[in-house]
Amino acid sequence: MKKLSATFWSAAAAAALILASMASPPAAQAQFNDVGVITFPTSATGAAQDHFLRGVAILHSFGWKQAREQFHAAQEIDPDFAMAYWGESLAYNHPLVTNMNPDDPREALKRLGDTPEERLAKAPTKREKGLLGAVEILWGEGEHRDRAVGYMEAMADLHEAYPDDPEIAAFYALSLLSATRATRDQSDRWNVRAGTIALKLFNDNPLHPGAAHYTIHAFDHPIMAPLALDAAYAFADIAPAVSHARHMPTHIFIQHGMWDLVSGHNQSAYDVARELWVPGDALGDAIHSLDWGQYGDLQRGDYAKARIWIERLEAMVENDGFEVGGARGEAGSARARNSAPLLKSRYIVETEEWEVREPTDDMRTNELLAIGLSAAHTGDETALKAAADILGEKSNGSGYNHVMHMQVSALLAVHTGYPDKATKLMDDAVNTVEAMAPPRGSANPIKPVHELYGEILLDLDRAEDAAEMFETSLQRMAGRPRSLLGLARAHAMMGNDMIAAENYAKVAAMWEGRTGIAGLDEARGFLADHAAGGGSSSGRR
Repeated sequence: MKKLSATFWSAAAAAALILASMASPPAAQAQFNDVGVITFPTSATGAAQDHFLRGVAILHSFGWKQAREQFHAAQEIDPDFAMAYWGESLAYNHPLVTNMNPDDPREALKRLGDTPEERLAKAPTKREKGLLGAVEILWGEGEHRDRAVGYMEAMADLHEAYPDDPEIAAFYALSLLSATRATRDQSDRWNVRAGTIALKLFNDNPLHPGAAHYTIHAFDHPIMAPLALDAAYAFADIAPAVSHARHMPTHIFIQHGMWDLVSGHNQSAYDVARELWVPGDALGDAIHSLDWGQYGDLQRGDYAKARIWIERLEAMVENDGFEVGGARGEAGSARARNSAPLLKSRYIVETEEWEVREPTDDMRTNELLAIGLSAAHTGDETALKAAADILGEKSNGSGYNHVMHMQVSALLAVHTGYPDKATKLMDDAVNTVEAMAPPRGSANPIKPVHELYGEILLDLDRAEDAAEMFETSLQRMAGRPRSLLGLARAHAMMGNDMIAAENYAKVAAMWEGRTGIAGLDEARGFLADHAAGGGSSSGRR
């Protein structure tokens, strides 16, 4: 049995983790640069421990494929190294989904031993037995919800037994986040606990990938996002060759309206996902970053780049993934096909380049919302009514489908001369979304409810009420230029020139250097008039 090093690992091993330049095929070396710094003693030493450390560091960034490579390398060197199988078992599933597949993790553990007792016998220390025993619960029998909670409770016991162990703290924090998702707990009690642990770990070691990462996940909320801003900046530089790690800081950047960072980091995440992809791999990381990247570019007014994202997605559909050496992929493109209508519809709504098509039953709800908005703005009552009717068939009286039905029905009510009905419908839509979890990413629906309600209220000459809606919209989704533009219009209508100018200036700065954007000339014109001492001008569309 190998003895645990009292100094955790040698200086050379620590340096190896930071530089992460171990011998590997040239194409794979780049992906392991700069994976962060962790302290994780085990019963292994030498190359097996080095591979293990790198695997855990990448695991903290959710680089599943890369982490498995490292754990497999450790197993080849030391087939009885229990912690290498422990790590591999955690590298098959996203822990924050509501139902994790235990098949591959169970197979990984079975390679260590046929039974939990055999496997635990190969863990030479009490601490390692505790960690291995915890994943035996996670990947054991029973419903996922119960296993996730049982795993979290086992990690809580370990954290109590080893309160100064940073890796147990990190994985305990992640188990709290995972249990929250598995149980669909809306109280945020476990999220806050996870964030408290992760934030302390981050303050102790700003280069710890899990500390920064789990702080972001824990405080991924419009109210709590400021608590994770430092962690987001740090994580943005910790693992530049892990796609999820490149994307994840934008969960916080998006809630601060930092559109350049949202665009740039999702471009980077997409590039990494494409570089590592081989036929047979899933497309999730690439499509997720592509989705968020387009949203960021639309907010910053880079409509040409927003169209490129659509073209990339269409190519992924056509090629069943990415082309590799001229060969088509084999992974299938269902998610890419499903995402294409979303990106196209979002483009129409955000650019206000209205496009009316005949609504059909097979269209997705965001497509119908885009058609409804386009029809309302172009005066096509037939298409507007058809979109509302089909959305009504898809609505079950709650959730986002219901919200979109209310939105388009309200637009139809305004168009046909029933303003009271329109405001009642929008009140219903507002109440529905405010009872749901707050937005944590791109707008959902693609036209935010409070923003649309504000625009409807402007059309009804209710500027004060409209301003309140736009302010709420910006509290929920900071920095959205369309909400800022609406708020400026509302205050201009009320004669509050200073407040109007302040918000028009934000829009003009956000879209500086752009041309052809609906509302941009209006903002520039108001600012020019205001600077010259001109009178109030609403600049309505």
